[in-house]
Amino acid sequence: MASQPKKVIAGIDTHADTHHVAVINEHGKPLADREFLAVGSGYRKIIDFITSYGTVIAVGVEGTGSYGAEIARTLSGEGLTVLEVNRPNRAARRLNGKSDPLDAYQAAKSVLEGRTKAIPKAKDGPVECLRIVRSGRASAIKARTAAINQIKALLVSAPDKIRAKYRAMPTSALITALQRTRPSGHLADPEYVP
Repeated sequence: MASQPKKVIAGIDTHADTHHVAVINEHGKPLADREFLAVGSGYRKIIDFITSYGTVIAVGVEGTGSYGAEIARTLSGEGLTVLEVNRPNRAARRLNGKSDPLDAYQAAKSVLEGRTKAIPKAKDGPVECLRIVRSGRASAIKARTAAINQIKALLVSAPDKIRAKYRAMPTSALITALQRTRPSGHLADPEYVP
């Protein structure tokens, strides 16, 4: 009787520079774990490592929206089922000690136990383009608001002559007026700077 190919599940603990990968069998027995560089050649080695142990049922990846985004895309591109795994509870990890291999095995076990069913976002196409544009806009609005708040805070403590000049202006008029000002007089004297 021919033996059935071994079915395996992998878990990946992701970081900025390296990913730690663990492989378990379909019964939860640890088979192997190893660390790989988080670069293109490392991703290829991860796929070879995982598939060398048998037929891959699924891969649990931590941080698919950040450090694990590219490995998740690469694994999906190879036709492997990728599931997003929540990072372990930090308080519980501190009690038992922090370990990349343990986190990787935990990611694989959470897939095996059915605790994770989320499919990571593809992060491509028009939705991703819109997300990038919205993110840039939000950042620009935040910077604009911070600059306006800083200007108004400086005006609060400015000499009365300067405060009186700008006090009643709405924000848009205030910014326009300040854009047109040029320093005059001695630069070490706050009354002459605006």
